Amino acid sequence: MYKICESASGYTYKFRVYEGRDSRIEPPECPPTLGVSGKLVWDLMYPLLDKGYHLYVDNFYTSIPLYQALYARSTFACGTVRKNQRGLPAHPLQVPIPRGETRALTCGNLLLVRYKDKRDVLMLTTIHGNGTTPVSVRGTTATVLKPDCIVDYNRYMGGVDLSDQVLQPYNAMRKTRAWYKKVAVNMVQVAMYNAFVLCRSAGSTGTFLQFYEAVLKDLIFSDRERAGRSTSGIGGARVVPGQHFPGVVPHTGKKGRTQKRCRVCHKRGIRKDTTTQCDTCPDHPGLCVINCFREYHTSMEY
Repeated sequence: MYKICESASGYTYKFRVYEGRDSRIEPPECPPTLGVSGKLVWDLMYPLLDKGYHLYVDNFYTSIPLYQALYARSTFACGTVRKNQRGLPAHPLQVPIPRGETRALTCGNLLLVRYKDKRDVLMLTTIHGNGTTPVSVRGTTATVLKPDCIVDYNRYMGGVDLSDQVLQPYNAMRKTRAWYKKVAVNMVQVAMYNAFVLCRSAGSTGTFLQFYEAVLKDLIFSDRERAGRSTSGIGGARVVPGQHFPGVVPHTGKKGRTQKRCRVCHKRGIRKDTTTQCDTCPDHPGLCVINCFREYHTSMEY
């Protein structure tokens, strides 16, 4: 799945499902000089063109025709680039340079930066100039001068990774031959995270897990139960404005008294059965009359 995400929050703005090598991509107003990877970027960025956005990509998408086409639409790009990329000068990239040194070439609005770290790092950008920024070396008090494009690339390139990292602990996808099921599950989870980002931007507090649980409970409970249970914010306490009354667990026709597992005790890791339940809640949970009945109807944990 190809995605374009906001760098700070990981909000997924737009995505496209990989359909195979034989798929044809024909985005609107796309220059004919772009290859398959360039057309993918153009398709995802098309609603954002002519608005001055900065785009950061890796070397799979970086190409000179793409950067020039985006620049013509007031969209600026920066990313790593391969040495064998078509259109790059060969000789300056082959001359050895000492570690920590920077070389730069310009051509119109394009800037090619070569920085020597443990290995060569090549950057192509239409955003930056040939400036450097002091960066501290991990584990020491020393600093090195790194090109501005590399510093910003490391800062803004993590939007897609951030979205994937947040969703990974709650990944609900399983192996299946019906690939569209995995895509559908992933789309739901991406939409869930996008909703969480919007709630946080609106001032809500709480973790993504608390938000996830609150949404799932609202989807699972019936309309009648939701009318009796209202949540306050993300992860807030559950307030029950109506009256709930305990009742006896009905007999199932077998000998002896019918019992249910107490939902509150089970949550605490205690094995305890009870003969009482809440007759008002639609699912009629088993609850001990002493303490458990009150705690169940005043806490969001159950």
